[in-house]
Amino acid sequence: MSLRPPPTQLVWGLRPTLVDLVMLVRTKITCALILSIGALSGCASGRIADVGQPDPERHGAGTSGGWERSLTPFPVLREDGTPYEIPFLGGFNVPRPQWADIDLDGDIDLVVQETTDRLLYFEREDTPNGPKHTWRPDVFSSLQVGEWYRFVDVDADGDRDLLAESPFSYMKLYRNTGTVGQPNFELIADTLRDTRGEPIFSDRQNIPNAADIDCDGRLDLFIGRLVGTVTRYEATGVITDDASPFRHITDRFEDIEIIADPAAQGGIPIPLNDGNIQPQDGIGRHFPTLHGANTMALADVDDDGDVDMFWGDFFEAGLLFIENAGSCEAPNLRVTPQPFPLDDPIQTSGYNAPTFGDIDRDGDLDLLLGVLGGAYNGNTTTADNLLLFEQDHDGSFTLTTSRFISQIDVGSESVVSLVDLDADGDLDLFVTNKIDPQDLSDSKVFLFRNNGKSTDANFQKMGEFKLDGAYHNAPAFGDLDGDGDLDILLGTWRDELRYLRNVGSATQPDFKLIDSAFVEITRGSNATPTLGDIDNDGDLDLFIGESSGTINYYKNTGSATKPQFELVSDEYGGIDVGRRSFPKLVDFDGDSDLDMVIGTESDGILYFRNDGSTSVPEFLEIETPFPAAADLPAFVTPELADLDGDGDLDLVTGGAGGGVYYFERHSPPRD
Repeated sequence: MSLRPPPTQLVWGLRPTLVDLVMLVRTKITCALILSIGALSGCASGRIADVGQPDPERHGAGTSGGWERSLTPFPVLREDGTPYEIPFLGGFNVPRPQWADIDLDGDIDLVVQETTDRLLYFEREDTPNGPKHTWRPDVFSSLQVGEWYRFVDVDADGDRDLLAESPFSYMKLYRNTGTVGQPNFELIADTLRDTRGEPIFSDRQNIPNAADIDCDGRLDLFIGRLVGTVTRYEATGVITDDASPFRHITDRFEDIEIIADPAAQGGIPIPLNDGNIQPQDGIGRHFPTLHGANTMALADVDDDGDVDMFWGDFFEAGLLFIENAGSCEAPNLRVTPQPFPLDDPIQTSGYNAPTFGDIDRDGDLDLLLGVLGGAYNGNTTTADNLLLFEQDHDGSFTLTTSRFISQIDVGSESVVSLVDLDADGDLDLFVTNKIDPQDLSDSKVFLFRNNGKSTDANFQKMGEFKLDGAYHNAPAFGDLDGDGDLDILLGTWRDELRYLRNVGSATQPDFKLIDSAFVEITRGSNATPTLGDIDNDGDLDLFIGESSGTINYYKNTGSATKPQFELVSDEYGGIDVGRRSFPKLVDFDGDSDLDMVIGTESDGILYFRNDGSTSVPEFLEIETPFPAAADLPAFVTPELADLDGDGDLDLVTGGAGGGVYYFERHSPPRD
């Protein structure tokens, strides 16, 4: 793979080609040996009664074991020079959004759910350049919401209560017992029942919604069923500890029964009762299929005084619009669903979660759409999954951004490396993802150049490129042939490593694939290599994590100029982290030998201190000195380096969401 630029190409230009980007890879060997071998609506800040109070001037997101997470520790710019507002938020795969004014301050803030029981609250702030959304990390942190949530006014007292998913697909209710400007959420029912005493069931894959559909002053709750029907409940207007706030109305609201027609263009669902589908059999014929997981939203999007319904579905690539053909007092939704917007229907990977609000304050409702990923593609391959459609004065909708929250997000399962790419004494950011959505056989590499210095980082994205045929790659950098420049051992999803030798120079690298199965691991897949001279014999040895959770150790029985890796153990040290081990070698405790840090799928970062020596290692697992697993992403891929020049190692990691996390160390390593 040649990475040589044309003679006239400027190095580190404002908009270099992808080939030019990789040609810049140059690392001081000292740095390389250290780093590449180891190294929808909420309340404003200060207005939440049941949680801690975040400091709006602090960019951090709380502390954990001497570590402070920071969302904006350094400026990070896009290729065009515009900044990421929250660069180290961590990425979204399946964002479930809601806009609403919970604190009653006159604007709509944003709440997004990405994982079970976690709500991310973004406070709206108006700026001369438009609305800005700032993450308040402590707000709603104590609420257990399961797989979905809705802030709605159940008891018609003017503030918003909270409905959420309870285990086994039931529903829980938090009553808002606070005041205007200071809501407080109190759990009233862990399993909400209706006035008949029956538990209110909503499959956890469905996201219900509520609105006053008939303008009688009482909230109506709607639950989409897996069979394509809609169940309606009506609020009683009262919430007490011993009385149900909902009565059951019907399991077939407006006789809606949406099914998918496999033969229809794009799989657009149509009503069962309109006579357009006739079950057939035989070659080339089909049966209609019932729907799966769904989302719902209710809003008067056409400003005609009545509430319309919107349906997102696992088997629907867009969003279905069920227009209210009646009135506010006498709703009529017995109409054929239409793809929305009518003039230019949304097309995504499917299973779309809508929320409506006037984000630009022009008097009409805009649409924010979370893409959860359905039948048309799992949503873990792309970061374009939080789409803003602004409504124009003529009633049409225009897509203004597909990444509403401004952050580093490369799609899914990001792997972070820190390397001094341009030999200027600071560390640049090298991020890979699981898969390129445009080429499902390859991953991508995202390059962020550090334009600052060793004590004051400043990153700018320089482009995207690929490394020869690598799907789900995890790179390890090191001088494997002893020629003074960095080569790459590339882990892939298969049980092998690829060797890309730098046949250029330290200043103008030219990576050539030498061997696509340079090392074959013995037990699993998803190879994650790290290099280090573990026995102090002057050459780089190799440790490989894998899907099984164990560690493979390969001793270099060759030399510093001609490596030969020999398997010593495929269960090194008896280490087994359960699933997806991601090892890094680094001198974490400052005693001049290499310790082992292991990222895991769900148990955070484990620490194995080297209690041996530089030549005879002996790894002992001790209590982890790293942030708690609850504060880290799934599939954590740690990298340690001193990015702020304060003499200790900071933590940078990728994760399942495809973004990047940064934690600054504030206390010395433990003994």
